Amino acid sequence: MRLRRSFANPEVPLFDPFLLLDRFGSSNPADYLAGFPWHPHRGIETVTYVLDGRVAHGDTLGNSGVIGAGDVQWMNSGSGIIHQEMPQRTEGPMSGFQLWVNLPAKEKMSDPAYRGLSAGDIPEVTTDAGSRVKVVAGTFGAVEGPVRGIPVDPTYLDVRVPAGGSFELATHPDHTAFVHGIEGVGTFEGRDAQPLDRGETALFAPGVSVRMHASDRGARFLLVTGRPLHEPVAWYGPIVMNRPDELATAMRELRSGEFVKHRRPIVEE
Repeated sequence: MRLRRSFANPEVPLFDPFLLLDRFGSSNPADYLAGFPWHPHRGIETVTYVLDGRVAHGDTLGNSGVIGAGDVQWMNSGSGIIHQEMPQRTEGPMSGFQLWVNLPAKEKMSDPAYRGLSAGDIPEVTTDAGSRVKVVAGTFGAVEGPVRGIPVDPTYLDVRVPAGGSFELATHPDHTAFVHGIEGVGTFEGRDAQPLDRGETALFAPGVSVRMHASDRGARFLLVTGRPLHEPVAWYGPIVMNRPDELATAMRELRSGEFVKHRRPIVEE
């Protein structure tokens, strides 16, 4: 599937606890119908947010369904899961994001689980300045997102700022924070302030208040924050552990059929 990767392995120390951000999609079905066929995960959480189109998914626990426009799947792969995500042919564009969130060492072999959220499950807040903020995880003002109990205490917001408008959010003093441009252009305040365009990612220093001013085109962006783990990372493809020997164990179990420890649906409300 054709995608654009904003950060991954080389940026791990900078973006801790976040491992990877992909934007996928196209208006050409040939670019996306191959999808993400059956593949394993261990030691991480994957967050799939569909902006346009539909993505069918299934896994070895018996979970299956379709993620539509505005829907989110927040999956904890824990001790091991094998799943697939297959975009469906659609009129118009297919697009969305996948974010990988690291799990702390003590949680890497926990029971797998997932949260499936429809667009209607995600609250939206309108600020006094006219910005619209969808709250997937964390809090914005007095509103708390439906994804809770995640080990790294994340905030995950989809923010739309009207033309010429402004937006501000104070972040936790010890948390990593980044934004990714979805549409339009906005300028974020700071020592090296520059316009952030569609497809660009900006990383903030811990504890910095995220302040932005939208252009006359307005701006839409993801704003994500989380508590760093400060733990070693051993990464091989879709498996992320703390030590090389743990990776070797995971690969051995994949070959022997022992990778998946749980074979029943586990859904977190």
